[in-house]
Amino acid sequence: MTEVLSRTGVIRPDPKDPSALRIDEVLVRKMLVLFIRDETSKARLKRAVVGVSGGVDSAVSAALASEALGPEHVMGLFTPYRHSSADSRRHARAISKKFGFTLEEVPITAQVDAYFRAAPVDESDPRIRIRMGNKMARERKSIEYDRSWPDGIVVGTSNKTELLLGYGTQFGDMACGINPVGDLYKTQLRELALHLGVPEEIVRKAPTAELWEGQTDEGELGFTYADADLVLYHMVDRRLRPSELIAAGFDAALVTKIREMVRKNHYKRVMPLIAKVSLRTVGHDFLYPRDWEAD
Repeated sequence: MTEVLSRTGVIRPDPKDPSALRIDEVLVRKMLVLFIRDETSKARLKRAVVGVSGGVDSAVSAALASEALGPEHVMGLFTPYRHSSADSRRHARAISKKFGFTLEEVPITAQVDAYFRAAPVDESDPRIRIRMGNKMARERKSIEYDRSWPDGIVVGTSNKTELLLGYGTQFGDMACGINPVGDLYKTQLRELALHLGVPEEIVRKAPTAELWEGQTDEGELGFTYADADLVLYHMVDRRLRPSELIAAGFDAALVTKIREMVRKNHYKRVMPLIAKVSLRTVGHDFLYPRDWEAD
């Protein structure tokens, strides 16, 4: 990591140095495999269900789950919509073959289109496209939860960048029983993916949820994951103020936009708030972990 001399004469890490995001892939892998194994056991479950899109995030979650529980205890679900690409299907199958888990394909076109036919919409309208994207995300997750019954847990695939920015659908792709990759920025997740053996073609391709034709994550966000990750790391992990980031050379408009996205999407990162009217309320006073046992 490069260093800079501050106004006070103190040597500090250069905030724009991307090496700040480097991780110990071997250690992180061990931690996440144990996390999946322990939390699945605590919940008295035996299997993992992962929505495998053909992208790097779900590839890493599926690879970790396969290592933690054994590939025979992992079900991958590829749930294409009518404009999902052939590459996504090919990449999902490649991940299944690479890590040895079963992959099932469950199309969602019929049910999503049936819903929107009831009240015809203009798919060229950006607001409608977002509605349709959210519907697709929730439809996919409902299938994952259905296939997880009775002894499986849904494994999440949302990375830390997406969670902080709120770049996901509440009760859709953000929903899960456990999430092994939620504390890894996208840059770090790609690093771990290469260590796990995810094909570089999948790791390096442009991220997209394929919510509409031609949609890409970075195109919709208006900035790259690499730029966002550095800002978020210093803003969240190191608790630097926006003014400090701007003084360090980060683009003011980018810092402002990212901070506002983190602020306004906080509701997506917490359980629904429950109004307190009793002596002990779930989420307020009753905070036992999932492995709480009766006397």
